[in-house]
Amino acid sequence: MGKIKKQKVKVAEVAKVEDVVTLPPKRMSDDPLPKQVKWINRQRVLVFAARGINHRHRHLMEDIKRLMPHHKTESKMERSKNLYVVNEISEMKNCNKCLLFEGRKMRDLYLWMANIPNGPSVKFLLENIYTMAELKMTGNCLKGSRPLLSFDPQFTKEPHYSLLKELLIQIFGVPNHHPKSQPFFDHVYTFMILDGRIWFRNYQILSEDGALAEIGPRFVLNPVKIFSGSFGGATLWENTKYVSPAKLRQAFSRKAANKYEHRVEKKAVYEATKPETGYPDIEGPDFFKGNPMEKAQEALIKEEIKEEVESMDEDEDQAPKKPLVSLKKTKTNPEKTIRRKQLKAKSKIISDQIKKRKQFKKKKPIKK
Repeated sequence: MGKIKKQKVKVAEVAKVEDVVTLPPKRMSDDPLPKQVKWINRQRVLVFAARGINHRHRHLMEDIKRLMPHHKTESKMERSKNLYVVNEISEMKNCNKCLLFEGRKMRDLYLWMANIPNGPSVKFLLENIYTMAELKMTGNCLKGSRPLLSFDPQFTKEPHYSLLKELLIQIFGVPNHHPKSQPFFDHVYTFMILDGRIWFRNYQILSEDGALAEIGPRFVLNPVKIFSGSFGGATLWENTKYVSPAKLRQAFSRKAANKYEHRVEKKAVYEATKPETGYPDIEGPDFFKGNPMEKAQEALIKEEIKEEVESMDEDEDQAPKKPLVSLKKTKTNPEKTIRRKQLKAKSKIISDQIKKRKQFKKKKPIKK
């Protein structure tokens, strides 16, 4: 039994030694480089775009390429071609994952994530795009280093989110011992779910206690559809709350176009409901002509007369009823009383003027 155990241990040690490639002390320049056997995860991602993207979308694609040392590039695809051609292109490039950027009207950007050749594939609308050059963040990480992937706990609550999580892990996760990667972790990719969208952030790990600094880029993935195949097939899931940006722009333009109509309607309503006289208690604009003090005195006299009339009416209601003839005699006309007071005031003014003239004549010296 002891001999069998020793033989097993020796076989295991030989297997370990075989995995590690030992380089010779001298190597000719024409000799091929030895390949590492440890590189087991052979994920390669094809990142390219279709014609019709603008400069900001192109810069975002270049930033994503910098974040993924295991990517491969390809020239722009013609828009007239069918998306099924992407499967052939990726097979020619020996890639089993694909990121395709598709632009519409030089404004909107769509992103396809696909597992080639059997699927599934997801179509996203990219929103709130900010490239590294725009943000100018303080964070910095070594090019080609492996990232830590951080996911929101909400990814495990619904089935379509769990499928998206697995696809994001396979695409953005850098394989271990990749020739173009560095063997350490110094930044984190975070995928958070909010308002039915996936928010992407990239942070640098500053220290072991968890201090972070954002690097960039920033973007939001709004999922549109999930297909069973690669760039096609049966629809596994569809976003019912998705509204295309073209329809949103149409709604905003309609709202802006109706501003003039609403303004005209408001003017018509104002003209229809505008009162004929600005002051309902005043008969006309003649009230503001003449001396304002006299007009104010007349208004006060009218108010006093109204109060007296109201008090007299209340007294009549409380007093016992009398025949109609007596009621007609007690009624007063407010205009006559106002006229009477005005005449009294004028007569006083005339009498005062006459008195002053008489006094002035008496004081005059007599001519000799």
